Amino acid sequence: MRRRPGRTARLIACIALLGGVAVTTAGCMTTGLGEMTGAIVAPPAGPRSEADWRRIAEEQGARYRGDPGDATAALAYAQALEALGERTQAVAVLQQVSMRNPNDKAVLGAYGRALADVGNYPQALEVLNRAHSPDQPDWRILSSQGAVLDQMGRHEEAQRYYASALKIVPDEPTVLSNLGLSYALAKDLPKAEATLRRAVERPSADPRVRQNLALVVGLQGRFPEAETIARADLPPDQAAANVAYLKQMMSDHNDWAQAGPTPKTTDKSTDRPGDKPSKTKSKRPVQARNDAGAQIPKLASIPGDSERTSEAAGH
Repeated sequence: MRRRPGRTARLIACIALLGGVAVTTAGCMTTGLGEMTGAIVAPPAGPRSEADWRRIAEEQGARYRGDPGDATAALAYAQALEALGERTQAVAVLQQVSMRNPNDKAVLGAYGRALADVGNYPQALEVLNRAHSPDQPDWRILSSQGAVLDQMGRHEEAQRYYASALKIVPDEPTVLSNLGLSYALAKDLPKAEATLRRAVERPSADPRVRQNLALVVGLQGRFPEAETIARADLPPDQAAANVAYLKQMMSDHNDWAQAGPTPKTTDKSTDRPGDKPSKTKSKRPVQARNDAGAQIPKLASIPGDSERTSEAAGH
């Protein structure tokens, strides 16, 4: 199964942007399918293997091809494609079903987050705006909108969206984690740390929230403390490897803390959707036990936009 870069590596890459380092920001915040605030559907009852996801992709793909307007089948198919690393194909599926269901908030939410997952932030923001209405606010959409704005370098705007989400779900750890990362990207590390500590204190906080805290503590040069925090959820060797990688990144880009404002980025996906899920694997610089190949495991078990999809996929 194709696996994404480790979460720690991705966020370090984002933080490196503070020093003007030309690295991708894709995947630093949590907007994409199956990530912290971006899951299409409720997480499955237990871990799924690659074979499980391929079976679901075949079954739901057949349903979708039989009726491209079937939102339930399309959402389940897109979720399976995402789990298999076929993000651009998931976008293509969601684009088609959104055209046939232009007022379906669940479809629009999933499509917007899928666009963000492949780096198409301006279009993602436009679609997410359509997925949200002031009279029926959805904290997941608000958090995803904030994450997209963070990817675009618009941190103050992003933080307002997180604040709106927190009015609906006070102290929700996934929103607090996004907010903490937003402060980190804005170079306010003390505020980032305080926010992430709030998130970690919540009973429903996922282990990855603690890993984000470890990263922000490490970015302040407190490496032994960062490793101690990381070891709460990772084997000692992986925790040490993450901290070692962080040290190396900071050594390579030691001017990041003195850099100017975070540059705005506009990533455009040039990939063309494939016809079948790929079996290609990619290497990861740092691999935390909880990273996405097994869907990261859906941080804090955040439900997605439509339970109907989990019912369709849960055989």
